[in-house]
Amino acid sequence: MSDALSKSFEPAPIEARWGPHWEASGVYAPTLDAARPSFSIQLPPPNVTGTLHMGHAFNQTIMDSLTRYHRMLGHNTLWVPGTDHAGIATQIVVERQLQEQGISRHDLGRKNFVAKVWEWKEESGSTITRQMRRMGDSVSWAHEYFTMDDKLSKVVTETFVKLYEEKA
Repeated sequence: MSDALSKSFEPAPIEARWGPHWEASGVYAPTLDAARPSFSIQLPPPNVTGTLHMGHAFNQTIMDSLTRYHRMLGHNTLWVPGTDHAGIATQIVVERQLQEQGISRHDLGRKNFVAKVWEWKEESGSTITRQMRRMGDSVSWAHEYFTMDDKLSKVVTETFVKLYEEKA
């Protein structure tokens, strides 16, 4: 009796089939039609300090609902995903990992320590994006960013220099 319904909902095979299909189809990519209203939302970037929690899932569910709603209305719709380096919080995570190996960030020097942060970002950031994909978040992955990316770091530095010069 293979056609019988399961006693409980089993999302894994459905997610495994449809999530990658929808993402690959380009359905989450923004449309650009000047005659249509636009809707854009930026995901408050989760910190790369581990994994997503229920608060992230709740927040992302609301943003996903809004994004899909505007897409269904035919609006130019863009949901921008990203992750945040979280500065001190991520530094602490990486320092604790080094500490378990009997190493300090000072032993590594700045360049090598920053490289370790990037390694951790790849691990934690990949976990976060896998979780988002599994939840079915309809973000435009082509617009994904990380707050330590060179382009963003340059903008932040320029902004702070400008504010300093304007004595703001």
